[in-house]
Amino acid sequence: MTKGTTVEPHLTLPVPDGTGIYTFPDDLHRAHHAHTQQLAARHRTHDHRVLEVTAPHTRVPYYLEARTPASHHPVLVIEPHHDDFALSASGAFLAHPRPLTVVTVFARSRSVHPALETTYADVDTVSELRDREGAAALAPFAARRHLLGHKDAEPPYRPYTPEALDRTTDELRRIVVAHPGAELLAPAAVTRHPDHLLVHEAAVRLGCRWFWEDLAFWSTYALAGCDQRLFRTRTGATMRPELVDITDVVLDKVTVLRMHGSQMYPARKTYRPIRHAFTTAADLVDGPGLYAERFYRTEAPTC
Repeated sequence: MTKGTTVEPHLTLPVPDGTGIYTFPDDLHRAHHAHTQQLAARHRTHDHRVLEVTAPHTRVPYYLEARTPASHHPVLVIEPHHDDFALSASGAFLAHPRPLTVVTVFARSRSVHPALETTYADVDTVSELRDREGAAALAPFAARRHLLGHKDAEPPYRPYTPEALDRTTDELRRIVVAHPGAELLAPAAVTRHPDHLLVHEAAVRLGCRWFWEDLAFWSTYALAGCDQRLFRTRTGATMRPELVDITDVVLDKVTVLRMHGSQMYPARKTYRPIRHAFTTAADLVDGPGLYAERFYRTEAPTC
């Protein structure tokens, strides 16, 4: 595990404060802007290694290096919503590319930034935007996509029904069967969100043994001892933590986040996962300057 903080020549990542809770948004914004400008200059010289991606709502272009899978072992990602993989696990695959197929279970929604509720006024228009955001966020990975088309849960949240779990598991099973040899990756679902809990349970039924840490409650599992105990209690003793250092790709992850959250305002709200990534590493690794994503593996197909 390396602790280097330089992503591009003369570009040094901002280091959060001593508690590991806050990233300097303005510094990160400047670092990301400079990173994007360097890549844009390469793109103008027809460097085919640089990919142009456009944020669906703002139509602002961004640039990042295209990834070529370094492994022939494919991964089948099962995400509850269009942004869960991008938020919680994209850095690991930017750092270590693998062939990806992403299945989004709850692809229909009316959840949009409050300032845009008149622009995207119903389920169809919101879902179309979020579909474009999901596609843009996955473009750097050359990922294949499957949308199951279910509608996401809305507050007040209620437990999912056994029938919904059975139906979703059957739909996912057909996709799993069509991807023999692919390693399953799904959220650990240590949250109260019924969509995440349902997808986690369906993935466990399908034999999933690799889980990413949910980002829905980013402050949990951070530095507070009580949160750590809650996390261990809910995941159980079979979950073994696995850190993936994403320091060298964190600015590209910001670009991915700009795709999935193109309607977020102000834009620095997309830095929340970066703040969480530092907190994750600070909790488990001595020394500053490391950004990381956390995953869990089980020895048995249940957890």
